[in-house]
Amino acid sequence: MRRREFIALLGGAMTAHAWPVAARAQQHGVPVVGFLHFGSSRTFEFQVDAFNQGLKATDYVDGKNAAIEYRWAEGRYDRLPALAADLVSHRPDVIAAIGPPCARAAKNATSAIPIVFTVGTDPIRDGLVTNLARPTGNLTGVSILAVQLVPKRLELLSELVPQARRFALLVNPTNGYADPMIRDVQEAARAKGVDLTILKASTESEIDTAFANIHEQQLDALVTGDDPFFVARQGQLVGLASHYAIPTSYQFREFAVVGGLVSYGPSLSAATRQAGVYAGKILSGAKPTDLPVVQPTQFELVINLTTAKILRLTVPPTLLARADEVIE
Repeated sequence: MRRREFIALLGGAMTAHAWPVAARAQQHGVPVVGFLHFGSSRTFEFQVDAFNQGLKATDYVDGKNAAIEYRWAEGRYDRLPALAADLVSHRPDVIAAIGPPCARAAKNATSAIPIVFTVGTDPIRDGLVTNLARPTGNLTGVSILAVQLVPKRLELLSELVPQARRFALLVNPTNGYADPMIRDVQEAARAKGVDLTILKASTESEIDTAFANIHEQQLDALVTGDDPFFVARQGQLVGLASHYAIPTSYQFREFAVVGGLVSYGPSLSAATRQAGVYAGKILSGAKPTDLPVVQPTQFELVINLTTAKILRLTVPPTLLARADEVIE
């Protein structure tokens, strides 16, 4: 059993027993990286692998000349402040905070330990940095611009399902970007000449209810809003979309891989790999102020042809030609 799997089985438990490896590593001069994630290791193992790839690119390897300690919130954001405080109390050399809730929790926990974040939101508006090119303070990282892409995903879904006239947008009302996201998608819906129904969910049961409402109202298609909670619940979302036969567009490639119809967004793996590179550079002596916040220049359009066939959809050739990946 690998070390990170053992730690994951602890469910992010905050006990002194979770840190003997880190303590020994620090005693022997090996740098320690804290890794804080909003989800679970079962769903986001690919991000752990990507982060390690980034570290390796800067000549750091977990278990050899570095030690990584993982904290998983298992989708419970209320645990993040305590998990972040626990990481800080053990004085790692850098903390990787994956997702906006983790970035906020880490920032609130320390102003001294360097923090590398990955967020799908605006890090300036979120108060994480004051300048993208030269961040001040102890934070830098990757902003993947996922929130800004939600209207584009309605446009793509409308192209994929041209007969759809009644769309739904699912948002998490606790997300600080919910209102501007709704306004932007409403504008995109007006431009396409389609109706838009807003549905809200911040718990697993509310996701179930939202899909039941889509079915009862006989809505034609669904756009999922950008939110870490939805990413953590990708299996539930894709399963319900399949159960109710609702054409749905999602944030990231990982949704399409597990059966989602279509996704459009930045690469989570690439963003997390970049966070690993930045963490490695900080271990080598760089300061967060030396490392500009990175933003993606490419976005992935992924179409699951198997799901399209199940839904009896014919994918337009023009859309297939634009796809970065087609899953069959």
